[in-house]
Amino acid sequence: MIRGSRLRQIGWAALLAVCIAGFAGLTFRVNAVKSEVRLAEREIIALRKEKMILETEFQTRANQQQLADWNRIEFGYQAPKADQYLENERELADLGLPRGLNAPNPIRVARAPTEGESDNLPSLISPLTGAAFEAVTADEAGKEVLGDDVQGEGDAEPAEAPRQSLSDRLALGSPLGGQLGEVSE
Repeated sequence: MIRGSRLRQIGWAALLAVCIAGFAGLTFRVNAVKSEVRLAEREIIALRKEKMILETEFQTRANQQQLADWNRIEFGYQAPKADQYLENERELADLGLPRGLNAPNPIRVARAPTEGESDNLPSLISPLTGAAFEAVTADEAGKEVLGDDVQGEGDAEPAEAPRQSLSDRLALGSPLGGQLGEVSE
């Protein structure tokens, strides 16, 4: 009786192992088929995009031929010839009409002053305070921003500047006075 019971247990274990192996094989096969379906869907999407591009190209070329026919037959347009191009802006300006009495002023472009020309620029004025800004060189601006004191040739020791927090340094240059915002360090 013990032999029969033991034989049944081994049989059930073998049947369970076969079922698990069959389930694993079936799962792998299903995943392989799903992967093939995904690849086929991607190919379909790529082919649809390519078809759309080809249809657009075909329509564009058909429209170009139609436009060329219209230009040649209906409107009498021709491609420009070499003698139709202008050499410079002055020739283009000569083609224009003189300005009318109520015409607006022409648009002028800015240009950098050349050597020998003086800078006749007005000083910059703050819209908040109405005071003129002082001209600051790049070196001075770097000193102000960094809070560093540069050691001169005759200085034996650099002067110790008290370290301020970022919010205090930002508040220094404010024309409104006080802090504009809080900064956590």
